Amino acid sequence: MRFAREMFLGFAVVIALAGQAMAASTVLIEAESLADHGGWVVDTQSIDQMGSAYLLAHGLGVPVKDAAATIEVPAPGRYRVFVRTRNWVGPWSASPSPGKFQVLVNGKPLPTTFGTEGTAWHWQEGGQVELSGNRVAIALHDLTGFEGRCDAILLTTDPALVPPNRDPGMAAWRRTILRLPESPPDAGSFDLVVVGGGMAGCCTAVSAARLGVSVALIQNRPVLGGNNSSEVRVGLSGKIHQQPYPRLGDLVDEIGPIGYHNYHEALKEPDSPRGREVLEAIRKDPRKKTHNAGPASNYEDDKKLRVVQAEKNIRLFLNAHVFLAEKEGPRIKAVVVRSSLDGRESRVTGRWFVDCTGDGNLGFLAGADFRVGRESRAETGESLAPTQPDPMTMGTSVQWDSVEEGRPSPFPECPWALPFDEANCQRVTRGDWEWETGIGKDQIADIEQIRDHAFRVIYGNWDYLKNRSTVKERFADRRLAWVAYIGGKRESRRLLGDVILQEQDLLRQKPYPDACVTTTWGIDLHYPDPKNSQQFPGREFLTIAKIIPVKPYAIPFRCLYSRNVANLMMAGRDISVTHVALGTVRVQRTTGMMGEVVGMAASLCKRHNTDPRGVYQGHLDELKALMRRGVGREAVVSAAAASSATARPGDA
Repeated sequence: MRFAREMFLGFAVVIALAGQAMAASTVLIEAESLADHGGWVVDTQSIDQMGSAYLLAHGLGVPVKDAAATIEVPAPGRYRVFVRTRNWVGPWSASPSPGKFQVLVNGKPLPTTFGTEGTAWHWQEGGQVELSGNRVAIALHDLTGFEGRCDAILLTTDPALVPPNRDPGMAAWRRTILRLPESPPDAGSFDLVVVGGGMAGCCTAVSAARLGVSVALIQNRPVLGGNNSSEVRVGLSGKIHQQPYPRLGDLVDEIGPIGYHNYHEALKEPDSPRGREVLEAIRKDPRKKTHNAGPASNYEDDKKLRVVQAEKNIRLFLNAHVFLAEKEGPRIKAVVVRSSLDGRESRVTGRWFVDCTGDGNLGFLAGADFRVGRESRAETGESLAPTQPDPMTMGTSVQWDSVEEGRPSPFPECPWALPFDEANCQRVTRGDWEWETGIGKDQIADIEQIRDHAFRVIYGNWDYLKNRSTVKERFADRRLAWVAYIGGKRESRRLLGDVILQEQDLLRQKPYPDACVTTTWGIDLHYPDPKNSQQFPGREFLTIAKIIPVKPYAIPFRCLYSRNVANLMMAGRDISVTHVALGTVRVQRTTGMMGEVVGMAASLCKRHNTDPRGVYQGHLDELKALMRRGVGREAVVSAAAASSATARPGDA
């Protein structure tokens, strides 16, 4: 079975655990496992930091539909109730709490309103409830539409139970109470395990599969595409089909949606087959030219899914988060994944692995060498590097959009949001890439707060425009239609390879024998907007881009594998580059081509029973031949036909 989404669906919502000698009963309900999520969404961004995926009431100021399920308890009785939640504006000492919700038990709300206390995730006590039967209807009832969040609900008749709130103790307790096996069951063995389903991960998986490699593609979201999905809505940038390997990019073009860059390329060759296809698509829907923060359909999640599912050598794991890497010496031998829907765990084994997570999560778990932040000028000799090294990274964009309704569209006042006035409000109807928060913060450990700061900014600005500004009549009929709740990251960990690409290589066009993917984007580094910093010191949310143009430059293959984990490759923004060089390689058409090359390298690893370094040392000419041919559908079909025509009887 190639498509394993069902592997992580359809398990029981909750498993009850009888306490000592049946003296007490305890039931844990993971919020994300509720049978009906209603209008709540599953947030996985901080799963490693707070211990779990959780449900988020992302209603843009309109309360969302209840999330609900019917569960079973071991016996009737009087149960204490705890809910793991937090007051998400607590870090800013803001009030009142916007993320308020109720828990309904058999249709009746508990007396406690949740999400109103505690800066950090914790178990908020909800009082007691008398249950007269074994079947109980549970629901999460949102009160505001402003980002209420629930991780889990606990029912217990044990008067002394204090649920643990920190890992590893909490994870062990959850495993016990949900009766999950100590050793996760086997989910299959593969030649190649690709972790991360963005453009880089999708291209890696398809490239390898078309070259005869069995692939597990593991993605912790319900959709593929990463930053180029409908969840984040970042358009594809960078040029494809460049020298020295103009067929690199065929697969990126096949998987990726038609967008802004396709349109401008089509204008140069309007009579080519691809040009006609793109121009006709945009004639039918001009919105496809919108690069970032466009309509959800612009990002064609289903197209990516169809291409991946069509490959017989790929098994797809959606809603599956890798949280553990098992090693044997310098090699990864397996990863353990946890469903972000029901908490079930499974073990996936492989011969080679690829980190396409962006954050370098797999490399981190496997002990790969990595860096975060900016190197010093003394270390790298880069003109754009700071005098002293520091942890500064580029930030996370939370994009948004609004629509004209043709009639008044109210928006609630948000006293807990970032305050705006006539001098500092942003009189715009759409938030693009420059709505960026968290520069200089830890993009992994602090991602929930980085994203939440963006929420306070967007809601506060919209509240001011709609309710108090001198231009409120201009915004009266506008409705806030979409705000990303998954942040679009630019930078975090960079895994180190045998070559660390740096500024001088790009600007001086340093040649490498293993040159492969050609990057065309300028050295694009982001900094806080000076005016925004002056208006909101320490609370910036707008950035500027300082771009140094570069000539097209081919990245060495040795940037695409780990220098100390023998069977680990990487594709995406976590490859082996300095902070400065990351500015040019991080755009998604470029990272997609990295995936094409890494998939090719995986096929050579299998053919010659070697590792990525062995491909560079002994099989580089074969890799170059594959890059010249490409892995687009037509090239693969033609190669297969040629191979079949030249095969001798008995070769099969």
